[in-house]
Amino acid sequence: MAVAVHTPGLRPRGTRGPTGPDNAIELARELHRSALEAATADRHPLAIRQMREGLALLETGGIAPQDRLEVRARLMSTLAFCLAETGNVERGLTQLAAVEAELGGLTDEGLRDGLAIVVAVNQAALLCRVGRIEEGVARLDVAVERSERVLVEKPDAVEQLVVALTNRGNAHGEAQDYHRAARDLDRAVELADAHDLPTRSAIAKHALGNSLQRAGDTPAALRHYHDAALAFQRLEPGLLLRLRIDQAEALIGVGLADEAGRLLDEVLPELRRQRIGQDVAEAELFRAAAALQDGDLVLAKRMAKAAQRKLLRRGSPAWAGVAGLLALRVDVQRALQAPRRPPEQLVRRAIALSAELTALRLVEQAALALVLSARLEIRRGAPDRADGLLRGVVRSHKFVAIDLRMLLRLCRAELALARGNRRVALAQAKAGLDELGRMRDRLGGLEMMSGTAVHGLELGELAVRLALEGAGSAEGAQRLFTWLERTKAQLYRYDPVETPEDDGLTERVTEVRRLTGALLRARLDGQSTGALEERLRLAKHAATRLGWGAAPWGTPRPVVTAAEVAAALGDRTLVSYAVSDDELVAVVLVDGLVRLVRLGPAGVVAESARRLHADLNALAPDHLPAPLVEVISASARRQAEVLDQALLRPLAAMLGGRELVVVPTGALHAVPWGVLPTCAGRPTSVVPSATAWVSALGSGQDDPDGVLLVRGPGLQAAQTELDRLAGYHDRPTVLDVPQAKVGAVLTALAGQGLAHIAAHGEHEPENALFSRLELTDGAVFAYEIGRVRQLPTKVVLSACELALNRVRPGDEPLGFAGALLAGGVRTVIAASSKVGDEPSALAMEVFHRELLAGESPALALARAVAEDPLRRPFVCLGAG
Repeated sequence: MAVAVHTPGLRPRGTRGPTGPDNAIELARELHRSALEAATADRHPLAIRQMREGLALLETGGIAPQDRLEVRARLMSTLAFCLAETGNVERGLTQLAAVEAELGGLTDEGLRDGLAIVVAVNQAALLCRVGRIEEGVARLDVAVERSERVLVEKPDAVEQLVVALTNRGNAHGEAQDYHRAARDLDRAVELADAHDLPTRSAIAKHALGNSLQRAGDTPAALRHYHDAALAFQRLEPGLLLRLRIDQAEALIGVGLADEAGRLLDEVLPELRRQRIGQDVAEAELFRAAAALQDGDLVLAKRMAKAAQRKLLRRGSPAWAGVAGLLALRVDVQRALQAPRRPPEQLVRRAIALSAELTALRLVEQAALALVLSARLEIRRGAPDRADGLLRGVVRSHKFVAIDLRMLLRLCRAELALARGNRRVALAQAKAGLDELGRMRDRLGGLEMMSGTAVHGLELGELAVRLALEGAGSAEGAQRLFTWLERTKAQLYRYDPVETPEDDGLTERVTEVRRLTGALLRARLDGQSTGALEERLRLAKHAATRLGWGAAPWGTPRPVVTAAEVAAALGDRTLVSYAVSDDELVAVVLVDGLVRLVRLGPAGVVAESARRLHADLNALAPDHLPAPLVEVISASARRQAEVLDQALLRPLAAMLGGRELVVVPTGALHAVPWGVLPTCAGRPTSVVPSATAWVSALGSGQDDPDGVLLVRGPGLQAAQTELDRLAGYHDRPTVLDVPQAKVGAVLTALAGQGLAHIAAHGEHEPENALFSRLELTDGAVFAYEIGRVRQLPTKVVLSACELALNRVRPGDEPLGFAGALLAGGVRTVIAASSKVGDEPSALAMEVFHRELLAGESPALALARAVAEDPLRRPFVCLGAG
């Protein structure tokens, strides 16, 4: 946003009674300064009230004509901008033109030039806001040239130049002239920092983030947004509203539609209250985009149409066209999901919208509308017409938006398939997923990396479906295995790199810990918790947002081949499950061969997995009445039998008595495999992907010798458990309840061979990286443990359900145990359901005894679970 230069700190004082001309003009000046600060912070209704009050003061008799003209020009220029922001842009531009004409009456040439710069910047800002970028840049060129000239004579006028450069840099970014954008914005930051203008520096950094986002460098954009947000929180919180809209747009770009939706839901009420018309409309537009990505087509259509109406009223045809494109995407999605042929009218609508967007010079949006029309024609059985439409997509243009690039790849793959060319279809899928991988390589933060898979979801599903159709032979099954590895759990093929500590993020996580403890105490005391729950929710989101600007998480490893997996397996068997069109299949690697087994409807299996999980949770509490235990156990055994018959018995001839490595999909990530009869006593390792398993095996070097034993508060059986385990190991490091504090545990974890943590915990399904373990001074979160470098090679979590994950699109599981694996832990032992203190302690005693006898973690756990599988729902995650 652009407004005139002002001097902060001067505000209207008190009430105003009768006043003379000198006092009236000074009060009017102060009102303008105050209004300008409010407008800069997007508090337009307050600014408008103050400016109108200032204009009324100028009616006081006896004011010098030149003073009245100067102050009136300032008030009217800023008022025109604010009225345009809350109403119609054309009216604002008309009013600014009138102000510009009045400036000829000023006799002071320097003052006249300065105010002309103010008017030009405000005109340009409004033009750019409604998509008239070339006109805006032309006005800003004049403003920058004049500001440079004024600065020579008045060095204290530097803020005016910073404002003009920031606005021009932002406009260049809108026009995709990223070199000029960076040049202007870098200079604006440099000048603002050199002249102690921190708010202006932060605004320029925000604009740099926008330019980087439009250039496709979302990670760098989010880092600039992070820096700007820290400054806005300290200097002018009102500026966070616009920043949140831009952050939301970036998050949609990396697949975090849920986070983007939450951000926009938070800011929309305040934007509406402030009546910032353009920002309200853009926020609604991006809320529609987030809902579309999340599959909520009703909300997406409603928000898109609401945004379109507002933008048309404002005289913003370019933005209204973008909103219309979103509404079209919803209708196309519905048409493609319907069993009948899409209507020709929808095709014509998409083509017409593409032409409108082309006329508005919205190249990427016009291309997207054409791609949508081509997809509709393919579904209508007209591949030649689809091909003609695709040829209309500007081939010389390098598209920035990842969703457009993936959609274009998908459409080309569908067209090739419609013409019977499977090879080209698969080549398009591979190229698209490779592009997506290169984007993921630059991201920081596990949540963000896991979110990107949504953009390649349809492309990956098409490839898997094609590979599945040709998987009858051993060679076809091997191709299917390769495609499964390309499309699932890409998060877990990165070697984490050292990243600097972020003090701001550490403070936020500490606040989440404090509020988590306060909420727990309030619940125990029977107090009202609504306010605390809301504060905790906001604190978690604030911490998550600070993590969005993190440096890249790690360096990528290549996807493994079937031959590499076979060599690592030895005499083990690996089973990778997948779902295509509700059909569940298993790809089995055994004795160097890859085979496909079709297992039937996926929905039935998923329902049994959910029921088993519920039964085991109900069975977890110690000292349940015996009749209740029998009823629940019988139900759990039935569901385990259903899952065993569906998932493992069809593979019996290939499994034999071998150790098992399982790559689950969807709801199967929550299955405690040791409960299934086929896995009773069988060493079973569960991994996100075969690539992750081969990586977890490591180089074969010996594990470190160190052992860490931790006991958190509130576990009745853990005291004797910890004492017993300490006796098994040679000089372990023991942190009992008084010592088991967050800082001590995080420090002690580094470099250990084995860490056993007996502490209550909880899986957080809505924000997996805030899944937690309860220690003496509060919770330690998955986020914190996942960032410890030199994590232990083996970690045991002996209480609660911390093997659970939130499974994002693309089979990207993320939770407490997942963060450990992604952070470099080779093997994690954790429960996939709730577990009582007593069965946990007994299972861990057997596990450690077997481990010390030289058995692998997978075999040691299999023997520990086999004694009472329904009460010991532990799984071995990772290398095994």
